[in-house]
Order: sequence, then C-alpha cells, then structure tokens
Amino acid sequence: MADKTSRTGVAYATPAILELVERVHAAHDPALERAYRSPELRDMPTISLAPSEGKLVQLLTQLSGAKRAVEIGTLAGYSAVHIARGLGEGGMLDTLEIDPRHAEIARANIEAAGLSDRVRVHIGSAAEILPSLVARGPFDLVFLDADKAGYPEYSIWAADNLRSGGVLIADNAYYFGALLADDPSARAMRRFHEELPARFASVCAPTPDGLVIAIRKP
Repeated sequence: MADKTSRTGVAYATPAILELVERVHAAHDPALERAYRSPELRDMPTISLAPSEGKLVQLLTQLSGAKRAVEIGTLAGYSAVHIARGLGEGGMLDTLEIDPRHAEIARANIEAAGLSDRVRVHIGSAAEILPSLVARGPFDLVFLDADKAGYPEYSIWAADNLRSGGVLIADNAYYFGALLADDPSARAMRRFHEELPARFASVCAPTPDGLVIAIRKP
C-alpha cells in the first residue's frame, strides 16, 4: 500500500527539489526581491508568502480574470505586487494594513514595482475599512493573510461582496500547525474552514501552512 505522506507529494519535496522549482518557476525580479526581503531588513514579522506561493496567487488572479481585488493584510506588499501583476487591464487592488509603518514600507515597495496606479493601500482595521469598499464591488478576488481570528468574518464579507464565480484565497489555513489547538484563534480558523463550503466550492491546498482556494457559488 502506498504511503499516505508520499501520495500528498510531501515526501518527494526535498529542499533541493524545492530550490530547483522555485528558481525555475518563481524567480524574483528586483521589485519582488525588495518586497520579499523587507520584513527581515525592516524589523517586521517574516510571514510573507513563499516565492512559489506568491507566484501561485499571481497566476490564480490572472486565471480568474480578476480586475477588482481586495487584500486583507498587506505587510510589506509582497503579495500585493503579485496580485497587482495578475490583474487584468485597468485592474485595481485595495489592500488593507493595520500598522501604519508596514503600510508605508508597502507603499514604497509597490511604487518601486511600478504598480502605484493599480494598488490603493488603506491604513486601519479591516472592520473599519471593509464597509467603505462595498460600493466598489462586486469584487473578483479576495485574499486573506491577516489576523486569523478574523477569518470567519472576512470570509463572510467576501461571500457577500464577491461576484458569482469570484475567488477567495486564504493563507495560513493550518494556523502555523496549531489548527487543532484549543485557543480562540484556532477555533476561529476551524470555523472558517467548516463554514466556507456553504457559500464556496473550496479546497485547502497542502502548501507548508495551507492555502485555501475557493470559488463563490452562484
């Protein structure tokens, strides 16, 4: 009988293989490298998407034909650059960051990538900002990479404000390996998983910390 770990592909993903495929399929240009390295260089949390995950988000944005997108959790702007590059002509990303310093760094990185004309960086909590974005919808794509306790509410907002067939992507779906823990954030993340199928066709891709990819049902 085949080993279950091997069947997921995890057993085959050696560091050397990951290094090869990342170099071939998800190599950074200077703008991406700047945004990716900013957290470690600017005393920020080093919790950005990995390069292959960032490229996956960009391709999903492109494949969905998205022009209007929302990101909750900007950090240094690495994922914002990927999403903005995947948007169709005339596209716009509204990205939300609660920390003013992080938002300032993200704006500089987005400008360095030549994407200031298609990314609006909002400073404040998602609870404060999301209601003001409703009039700009319906949206084509929503990306979650923020406080995990808020994921259930963010996914409800996404379901209410995505077009039919719109895409929801959520990082850290395994909650840093603590998804089954007994704490408020872990319980919230489990609720996010359990409630999602009611309004989305969804899957949790087995990236290192899990990446939910979901399509808004009609």
